[in-house]
Amino acid sequence: MSKSIWPKIPSGFVRAVLAGHSSLGLAFAALIYLVCFSGSIAVLANEFKRWEQPDAPQLTRVEPAAIQRAVEQAVARHKGAEHIYLYPPTPDLPRFTLYVDVPKITHDPEYVADGQGTLVSDAQHAWTEFMTSMHIYLHLPQTWGMFVVGLTGVALLSSLISGVLAHPRVFKDAFHLRWGGSKRLQEADLHNRIGVWALPFHIAISLTGALLGLTIVIVGILALAVFKGDTDKAYALFIPPHPVDDPRPAALPDIPAAIKVIQAKAPGYAPVLVVLEHPGEEGGAILINAAKPGTLSRGDTYTFDRHGKLMYSKRFEEMNLGEKIIQVLAPIHFGWFAGGLMKTVYVVLGLGLTAVTSSGVAIWLARRRAKGRPAPRWERVWIATVWSQPFSFAVAAVVSLLAPLPMLAVWAAATAVALALAAAWTPQQLSARLRLATAGFMVGAAVLHMILKGGVMADPMGWIMDAIILASAAVLAATVLRLKPRETVAEPQPVPAE
Repeated sequence: MSKSIWPKIPSGFVRAVLAGHSSLGLAFAALIYLVCFSGSIAVLANEFKRWEQPDAPQLTRVEPAAIQRAVEQAVARHKGAEHIYLYPPTPDLPRFTLYVDVPKITHDPEYVADGQGTLVSDAQHAWTEFMTSMHIYLHLPQTWGMFVVGLTGVALLSSLISGVLAHPRVFKDAFHLRWGGSKRLQEADLHNRIGVWALPFHIAISLTGALLGLTIVIVGILALAVFKGDTDKAYALFIPPHPVDDPRPAALPDIPAAIKVIQAKAPGYAPVLVVLEHPGEEGGAILINAAKPGTLSRGDTYTFDRHGKLMYSKRFEEMNLGEKIIQVLAPIHFGWFAGGLMKTVYVVLGLGLTAVTSSGVAIWLARRRAKGRPAPRWERVWIATVWSQPFSFAVAAVVSLLAPLPMLAVWAAATAVALALAAAWTPQQLSARLRLATAGFMVGAAVLHMILKGGVMADPMGWIMDAIILASAAVLAATVLRLKPRETVAEPQPVPAE
């Protein structure tokens, strides 16, 4: 037998590398879990915005003159504004909001306006913004964060496909559950069944998430292949042309004139987004997305000069297949296309996908234990990771009602506390106690919200979300309280994510 050409590697080094490999695998699994969990909650982003600010004026529509008046007030407050983004009321967010892009300030102002276009208050949705940003770009620099989330979508899609291919009987056994025997087999069956029952949803979510996150890479490849690396030309295929720069002072763009053109060209369509570029300059322009309620598309796109003259339009039915796919990616990914019932389905299926991602790692750890290679430290770390996120999100929700603290810092501190507990508690203790703590903070958030906002709650969604939060807390607590006392304190027998 020939002698190996490789030098003998010290066993300590091998153990260190294997530990590092396990750490990397668990870290990436934790990333997938975080994206899935935050995405399940982000489906209800508009509902949580309404919950955070239930005293905002409730509107079903806003007149073009009111939009113009809101712009005038915003420019009067922020004379250096480069862009103004206005969001007229929609069925799932019945309020009029606007966002002002002002150079050289840390936080761009956002406002809520009434039906006359008067800016009545600052927009208040710190927790919702934290939650949606976590899902979209993980609070990293936005381009890099979206890229990482896109890669996470690719990894999730690959895991789903490989999971199906690795289990030839997965469809045949789709309704076969082995209850009452080995806990590991029960966990594995539930993992496989949830994965199969909602497989079309899981594939759609991971695929659309990957495409949305990797847009910058896709455009870069297109630019290299077709335009010699010129990304501006590649983006020009999908977005309206920018106005010609002309910084001379001028009157504000005529928004009512632009909306009148859309109403004539597309009856039944209403603006869902109005963007002003350089509103106080001669080169100012108006971009409007107009959509018809109940459609999957994000809407038709129109651009106008500052006088309201149509310069560019692209209607959904005029788009090619690729453009139509891009238009529907976000609504399909978030479930924002068919009302409250569809959102409910998305939340339930999204939490199911979250459970699949968490139980996959738990099953792997249980198999290691069954084969005589237990990893008790990683079992504790994984349970702490899984339940730290509901706990941290609930803590952040309570804090957001009490003080204007940075939500990311609150989340990080709560997550660190939960992970630190892995050094002291068993997996069962971690799972049970973090679930109870999460339920407690959820109850605290709902009760505190009713105390602080109940007297001014103009939006019924505030009460509805309080009821949903309380019901969810009750379900979560029930998953712990139904256990026998010894099951919440005993040293783990293998597995996971209860």
